[in-house]
Amino acid sequence: MIARTALLLLLLAPPGAAAADDSTAPGEADRRAIRGVIAAQIDAFRRDDAEAAFALAAPGIQVKFGNAAAFLAMVRAAYRPVYRPAEVSFRALDLSGRTPVQEVLVVDSGGAAHLAFYPMRRADGAWRIAGCVLVPWEGGRAGLPPRPAARRRAAA
Repeated sequence: MIARTALLLLLLAPPGAAAADDSTAPGEADRRAIRGVIAAQIDAFRRDDAEAAFALAAPGIQVKFGNAAAFLAMVRAAYRPVYRPAEVSFRALDLSGRTPVQEVLVVDSGGAAHLAFYPMRRADGAWRIAGCVLVPWEGGRAGLPPRPAARRRAAA
């Protein structure tokens, strides 16, 4: 739990970490690209392709973990529902903050539902994953759960 909390604090980049081109709202092509990057990283996790998954992380995350093996080890330990999801469903893209946050419903192998919130950053003209906040879905089972548990936010 300590590792997850520390990770959340580090992954939600401090002010100034976003590239200058993050100030423009994403268009439809950006929305597709954001979903594509997240889907590609989840696919890389499923294949245990640490290099491919790490390449889709924002530069700040790459610096924090230093290498693909350390990054994948952290994901295996702290983000199992994202590492090996049984189901993945893209939901809303939140544009209300200073960075887009993609909401993804993931169902783990035991049938428990979780919401994964992915803050996104542009790096060298491409969207990259700047973190993941994983929140259990209240009711805990896949299907039609009543609502998500309170969304937790890490302080920047």
